[in-house]
Amino acid sequence: MSTEAGCGDACACGAPDRSQFVEVGARPLIAFDAASEPTRHTVAQALVPAGDFVMGDSSGDRIPADGEVPQHRVTLSAYSIDATSVTNAAFDNFVQATGYRTDAEAFGYSAVFHLAVQAPAEDVMGPASGTPWWFGVRGADWRRPGGRDSSIDGLEDHPVVHVSWNDAVAYCAWAGRRLPTEAEWEYASRGGIDQAKYPWGDDEVDAGGWRANIWQGEFPRVNTQDDGFLTTAPVRSFQPNGYGLWQTVGNVWEWCQDWMDPAYYSRSPAMSPAGPESGSVRVLRGGSYLCHVSYCNRYRNSARSRNTPDSSMGNAGFRTVEV
Repeated sequence: MSTEAGCGDACACGAPDRSQFVEVGARPLIAFDAASEPTRHTVAQALVPAGDFVMGDSSGDRIPADGEVPQHRVTLSAYSIDATSVTNAAFDNFVQATGYRTDAEAFGYSAVFHLAVQAPAEDVMGPASGTPWWFGVRGADWRRPGGRDSSIDGLEDHPVVHVSWNDAVAYCAWAGRRLPTEAEWEYASRGGIDQAKYPWGDDEVDAGGWRANIWQGEFPRVNTQDDGFLTTAPVRSFQPNGYGLWQTVGNVWEWCQDWMDPAYYSRSPAMSPAGPESGSVRVLRGGSYLCHVSYCNRYRNSARSRNTPDSSMGNAGFRTVEV
């Protein structure tokens, strides 16, 4: 397998951190009512049984800078996790109830893939350094994923995007949930198939029909859309894994609770690891609709990426677990 070109060690399908576009100041603090009620979170649940699994890459397709090895056995208690990514409809319930403003709204811009931009020319801030297929777009946010001329009308069952790690944690506080640890995310994604490359096993993503929403064609200019999608797909597209989770790989990256450290696996505890105690970037898992084997081969169970907690982009969302 070839490694990605021009992606950089911190690539999330090429997604840049917020500082790549403008000098970033402190985010204004947004106050809201975080008191939770059980009915607030409407995303269907999947029960993941207690057990142990081998965490890390077994396929040989690992990206060395991401720290997918050494493989190590991890034991987890049973938990409940969202069967899908949090949708636009679910996130809208949160915003309507609280008046919350996301980081993208507070800063006034977010990262949009160049083929997905729907905005006046004056809103486009220009390409990110090193990843020219990403543009900073003023007015791009979760309601307007392509920019000022776009909307989420008709996309209520698509994953919410342009949410930062901060935004995901704010949703969790309101809903009485939390983000999954990286170990919980990987165990759930594997769906009971230990040491498999993908949630369905080791067959490639296009074997017998498309199994995930990734890039087809020549990245970053031509997407043939053989799987039916240029950007996000509805959260219940394709097939769920053995635990009932839909689209843990492809579609959108998902924020995890952990700080990112490529060397963490060498010292990770065997029981319920929660990641490093501190760091500068948070873990993202699962890959996205921009992943391709020739560029960002991270649509695998063990693949890891990262970004700063205040960064947002058009190919990252989240799912939650019970507290």
